[in-house]
Amino acid sequence: MCIRDRKAGFIGAGKVGFSLGKYLAKNGIDVTGYYSRSADSAIKASEFTGTRYYKDLTDIIEDSDTLFITVPDGAITEVWEYIRNLPIKNKNICHCSGSISSAAFFDAEKKGAFRYSIHPLYAFSDRYESYKDLRGAYFSIEGSKARLKEMTACFAQLGNTVVPIDQEAKALYHCAAVMASNHMIALADAAAEMLSSCGFDQESAVKALTPLMRGNISAIIASGPAAALTGPIERNDLNTVAEHLHALERADPQTAELYRFLSSRLIKIACDKHPNRDYTELKELLTDERKSLKGERQ
Repeated sequence: MCIRDRKAGFIGAGKVGFSLGKYLAKNGIDVTGYYSRSADSAIKASEFTGTRYYKDLTDIIEDSDTLFITVPDGAITEVWEYIRNLPIKNKNICHCSGSISSAAFFDAEKKGAFRYSIHPLYAFSDRYESYKDLRGAYFSIEGSKARLKEMTACFAQLGNTVVPIDQEAKALYHCAAVMASNHMIALADAAAEMLSSCGFDQESAVKALTPLMRGNISAIIASGPAAALTGPIERNDLNTVAEHLHALERADPQTAELYRFLSSRLIKIACDKHPNRDYTELKELLTDERKSLKGERQ
């Protein structure tokens, strides 16, 4: 039985619950409705999706055969501790956390239920708008083997690419998502701060960097990281990199260290891209500078 033939209920009515519920409902899935500790949130989510607001948790469990627990990560175990003692036999119990595995529902199989972690690789920024772009998102899934293929196929039928992963890989998987999403913000902030030191105001600094960031992201999406790589590391421009390091050490030693580590990663990409180019001196520069910085701190 596909999720299209099931009734999906949501416990939790935040951005993920709003967005995923709307996405499923618009694609022909029977969404029963929402339960939340915040009645106001559940009412708004049910109105947004054209579904029912549940006052009682037992009622939504009774009416649904697939349950999405879309509460904050820290509350998933608490919700499970409660609903595991309710009639959940033959039900699919799912959460959408990127970092927590389906092991959060530790004894689901003993209760006759099926446990899944289903995570969209997508940043939910707006509860009323984010669902519109979910069709292009990749989903990861792990959990009970009994219905894993069925659950995977169901989301694939909605138009999403679904990748089954091992439960043990969940932390590394989430780390990749954080690096591609949150860490980009840290890099943008560091670059804007440098421009501010050069005379830009904060708003102008971000606007000035926007074409660079947007162009690189577009190139990575179109051709991959190696093809998108340009700049002094790829050119093997020893003098420019040395000047960067010298300027950063005076302005912000911590950011200088970040520059070194990221540049070392870029050298690896550049070596793969240009196997006949010798990056030895550039590698030594980065290594020597790192050692000298550590020496200054001791």
